[in-house]
Amino acid sequence: MTEIGKRNPDCGLEACGLSTTGDVSYNLASASLIEAALARREARLTAHGALSAETGRHTGRSPKDKHIVRDARTDATVWWDNNRAMSAAHFDQLYADFRAHLANRDLFVQDLIGGADPAHSLNVRVITEFAWHSLFIRNLLIRPDGDALRSFVPAMTIIDLPSFKADPARHGTLSETVIAIDLTRMIVLIGGTAYAGEMKKSVFTALNYLLPEKGVMPMHCSANVGPEGNTAVFFGLSGTGKTTLSADPTRVLIGDDEHGWGAQGVFNFEGGCYAKTIRLSPEAEPQIFATTRRFGTVLENVVLDPDGEPDFDDGSRTENTRCAYPLDFIDNASASGRADHPKNIVMLTADAFGVMPPIAKLTPAQAMYHFLSGYTAKVAGTERGVKEPEATFSTCFGAPFMPRHPSEYGTLLKKLIAEHGVDCWLVNTGWTGGAFGTGRRMPILVTRTLLAAALDGSLHGAGFRTDPNFGFAVPIAVNGVEPTILDPRQTWADKAAYDRQARRLVGMFATNFEKFEAHVDAAVLGAAPELLEAAE
Repeated sequence: MTEIGKRNPDCGLEACGLSTTGDVSYNLASASLIEAALARREARLTAHGALSAETGRHTGRSPKDKHIVRDARTDATVWWDNNRAMSAAHFDQLYADFRAHLANRDLFVQDLIGGADPAHSLNVRVITEFAWHSLFIRNLLIRPDGDALRSFVPAMTIIDLPSFKADPARHGTLSETVIAIDLTRMIVLIGGTAYAGEMKKSVFTALNYLLPEKGVMPMHCSANVGPEGNTAVFFGLSGTGKTTLSADPTRVLIGDDEHGWGAQGVFNFEGGCYAKTIRLSPEAEPQIFATTRRFGTVLENVVLDPDGEPDFDDGSRTENTRCAYPLDFIDNASASGRADHPKNIVMLTADAFGVMPPIAKLTPAQAMYHFLSGYTAKVAGTERGVKEPEATFSTCFGAPFMPRHPSEYGTLLKKLIAEHGVDCWLVNTGWTGGAFGTGRRMPILVTRTLLAAALDGSLHGAGFRTDPNFGFAVPIAVNGVEPTILDPRQTWADKAAYDRQARRLVGMFATNFEKFEAHVDAAVLGAAPELLEAAE
């Protein structure tokens, strides 16, 4: 075995119970990892110098293949209705087979940090068989300096071996793909998939489990801060604009996906961004587009032409094309990854039914209701078998990453909102003038104008009406925005069709929320949408 790179001399692979006859590369920087990925034919360079890789048949996460070990610690603390259990015995067998599988392979090791607040950070060692995976996770997590590496001791270990195939009978899995998380020993085993996002979401899952015990709210959100220090948090599922809307040249970007909110304020879990690139353009998203032309950025499943030019409009491989880059590739990114308590919380939804207004003001009870609901919609073409809009309710805007019961996160968020007097908004980046297929996507300039008015406080002076379906407050007029678009019913040619669609969506909310009714107070129950009055 040959070793290269910097590490704690007392904490090699052996300290993790691993050994290999292959070469081990510790904490290589971007250039060396790119050189290795090219030499090993794992990836290719684009015309602009980014590294482009394909993930094979898995072009997204595999939530049905994710397991959490059920043991004495997790039995009473994990939300098992949402998380697939794996026995400790099956995990032990899987871990033994992982160790055997890597015993003659070259490996790449990154020692990284999850959490920019030192009081709540998690040291993570990530061991991969692909050099490009090592670059990906180096871009995404926080990179300690050379001196810190000399004393780095991991609190969590991730082993990512795409070439490993699980055996359902032997390992208790559903397929050859596995993401197995032991939250007691803090070990993650990923096999049978080359989709790199599994690594970062495993860290998020661990922090989502650990931090609530410390009174810290883990959040699937982006965050930025304005010139006056007014922090904003953006909750949202994939495709709702979380990354796009937080990349605002007038505000400092804290991070694009995962944060904590504790006694000292908001802090990023990561040191990079993982942005969707489908239909990415320099006009609509100039900062993100610029990162795709940087040496060190990883493009994932983006189609290249023969000259290495990315075609961001080509979704033939997947709609889930991505780029992964260090946070400092964004010009106005925060160097510390930390900011004060938020003044505003924005909950994003891409309503493909065309019912919701482009912005609404939420009471604290409504904010908890919509946080627990986590509504957005899938549209035709984004997933196999989706032919028309489908409602998606992902509680806490991140159900696949929530080990604990949603009420724990909801109660913690409600407490923090009350303590810090936070304004809460629901923003629809979906459809207006009709449902998907009839209406049009909400213009991004409209969304940005409304958000700017909310975040700078000017929206407080607007007149509001009560939405007849959802009961929240909707502005009547906002400078720079056509008034009609603020009232979704008025944008539909067929008002009766709008009313039917609205009743349908309200019913979906009610059905979804039944499972939370026993866990919330009367105020939150009273915030449920209903047809408050007959539509005019």
